[in-house]
Amino acid sequence: MVVSLLLIVADYQFEPMQKVRSWLSVAVTPVQWMVDLPEQSWTWMNDRLQEREALLAENRQLRAQVLLTEREIQKLASLMAENVRLRELLHSSQKLDEQVMATQLIGVNPDPFVHQLIINDGSQDGVNVGQAVLDQTGVMGQVTAITPFTSRVLLITDANHAIPVQVNRTGLRSVAYGRGNYASLELMDVPHTNDIKVGDLLVSSGLGLRFPEGYPVAKVTLVERDPGRDFTRVLAKPTARLSLSRQLLLVNTAHQQHEQAQQGAQ
Repeated sequence: MVVSLLLIVADYQFEPMQKVRSWLSVAVTPVQWMVDLPEQSWTWMNDRLQEREALLAENRQLRAQVLLTEREIQKLASLMAENVRLRELLHSSQKLDEQVMATQLIGVNPDPFVHQLIINDGSQDGVNVGQAVLDQTGVMGQVTAITPFTSRVLLITDANHAIPVQVNRTGLRSVAYGRGNYASLELMDVPHTNDIKVGDLLVSSGLGLRFPEGYPVAKVTLVERDPGRDFTRVLAKPTARLSLSRQLLLVNTAHQQHEQAQQGAQ
């Protein structure tokens, strides 16, 4: 205690002691640094860890935003594709003078030997048995049964379906029969002398008053003239996208509209 007091008095009274104090401060500085180093290191590591956690949280948030954005982009692409299909469908309806109504596919008959679709419009929406069904590229089939809210459509490729057609190039009339194959129709009773060739477009002839006249049905893919047969074998591929289209058109010919008007009057 006494020694400490004497050193304090000497520090203030004698100038050489100030130099000693300065030297001691310099000598003690590294020790102070070493003593303070753990705390500074801990503080630095803690700050770095907090920054890392913040960066990880921000990264997770950005990844979630990217996923949401990608989902929106995918939905946008789907909506754009649907918009294109609807525009094509609208354009196809403008080719016809008949009454048309848009509808949508909601089901497919699971039996591979029965080519039928179910659409989301029925008698409550004005659908009638016999109406033709089209997509943006051609004739798909016709309505064969209706309920208040849905209708059943028989496709042109069903083995029990037939549609009157004509060759667009020459006007040759025939009937295209379904073969139970989504990619093929067959023309029956075509004489060898008739002018028909691969690539010819078959359009609906309007005969039978069920299908609108002049709408694409199929393109000829095979013309086989066998002298041993009475008629030429002709196969054609439907122009409609029977396995792909979801947005469809229901068509009423003028004859069907007249019949419906008469039934309504009764």
